[in-house]
Amino acid sequence: MAQAGMKILFSSTQMAVVGLTEAFYKIYTILKASFTLKALLKRKRPDLLILIDYPEFNINLANTAKNLGIPVLYYISPQIWAWRKGRVKKIGQRVDRMAVILPFEEAFFKKKNIETSYVGHPLLDAYPADIEYRIDSSEDKLASPVLGLLPGSRREEIRNLLPDMVEAVKILQKSYPHLTCILPMAPTIKEEYIKSFLNDSTPEITLVRGNMHEILKNCNLALVTSGTATLDLAIMGVPMVIIYRLSRLSYWLCKLLIKVPYIGLVNLVAGRKVVPELIQDEVTPETLADHAHQILEHHDIRKKMILDLEEVRRKLGRGGASNRVAHIALEIMGEK
Repeated sequence: MAQAGMKILFSSTQMAVVGLTEAFYKIYTILKASFTLKALLKRKRPDLLILIDYPEFNINLANTAKNLGIPVLYYISPQIWAWRKGRVKKIGQRVDRMAVILPFEEAFFKKKNIETSYVGHPLLDAYPADIEYRIDSSEDKLASPVLGLLPGSRREEIRNLLPDMVEAVKILQKSYPHLTCILPMAPTIKEEYIKSFLNDSTPEITLVRGNMHEILKNCNLALVTSGTATLDLAIMGVPMVIIYRLSRLSYWLCKLLIKVPYIGLVNLVAGRKVVPELIQDEVTPETLADHAHQILEHHDIRKKMILDLEEVRRKLGRGGASNRVAHIALEIMGEK
């Protein structure tokens, strides 16, 4: 948005948190942003407010807009189908239109009589339409596999999970001495922060930025933090192991609140477990290495996973999500 000329008052990275209890550390910044933006809505009276994800903050902001008579378009729904479904009532009262990116979300909101459009997933626009899913022709084990490490786009995720990924690589190198490791860095994370978890005893890991298609296309497998990156891998047809860990209190609270069978978006879109998930205490270097070894060692497991990921990609739509949302925004402003 900054590259397109948007004036950024508060960067989302300043307010990004992982878990419920972790939000307390950034409460001052979050409250300051809320007060500032509410004052701006009152002063500027924009023709449309577009909200993107970030439910606790945005649903509250939508209330101010509604009271001011400002139309609200919510693009990329909060995952209220997974936890705290009661928030859907507030969305129905405060939001004029939903634009959702996961195929099952449209029916969920329409059942609540909320005007909703399924626009497809915006990630698809970042990848070539003619991607070919690579299925190894040889049934032998991979002699020189390429492993992607995707520890997340937030500092807390990286701190919680990258050390286990690195130790898992050390274990895997005993079976695959020619293993190559690639770590794509999120634009929100500085290289120095990643390097702070690496040392002289760390296996060689290539840190890269840039086009995810070019980075991922040669990977035979990825260890990935649960989040949007799992869909990047699905679009590219890269087998994966999904992992996640929170503070113990946040995990306990989430277990009480979350009502879906999987944490990984790939499995949620598929409607079944197509890739393994390791959560909280299940995340150890040994379990990570064991799951990775099973996938790398067995051609039939890799082949089935790649075919399942192809199905997930089809369910995500055909691209063009951003263009559809732009048309919806213009339509709402035209009506006003």
